[in-house]
Amino acid sequence: MNIDFNLFMNDIVKQAREEIKQAGYTELTSSEEVDEALSKKGTALVMVNSVCGCAGGIARPAAGYSVHYDKRPDQLLTVFAGQDKEATARAREYFEGFPPSSPSFALLKDGKIIKMVERHEIEGHEPMEVVSKLQAAFDEHCEEM
Repeated sequence: MNIDFNLFMNDIVKQAREEIKQAGYTELTSSEEVDEALSKKGTALVMVNSVCGCAGGIARPAAGYSVHYDKRPDQLLTVFAGQDKEATARAREYFEGFPPSSPSFALLKDGKIIKMVERHEIEGHEPMEVVSKLQAAFDEHCEEM
């Protein structure tokens, strides 16, 4: 059996993109889109997406569940590590003091990082543990919807 690895990976990437967009996140694919989104006043949650197992099994489900809550960020955004390299690099410039991590979540207010949930807080945890971390940050920093 001969499997085309590139086709296989393209399917995985496409599925990962669709999953996060269906959860209500806006995909940012260029540095200009990142700057435009993060220059807006208010709160923004940026999910750094990836194709690893903990992104698909933990981070993306947590991203979807966490926003069904009384308080949530004004913007739900996503960049895709390893795919949209320019956008991801630019978003990470906003995450001052934190090393590159994917998957991860960054909560920003007025373009400044206020909370980061890094890969080590996602990998090996249950999705609902990540949801709880995100919603605790929403309680502290976001307005009721």
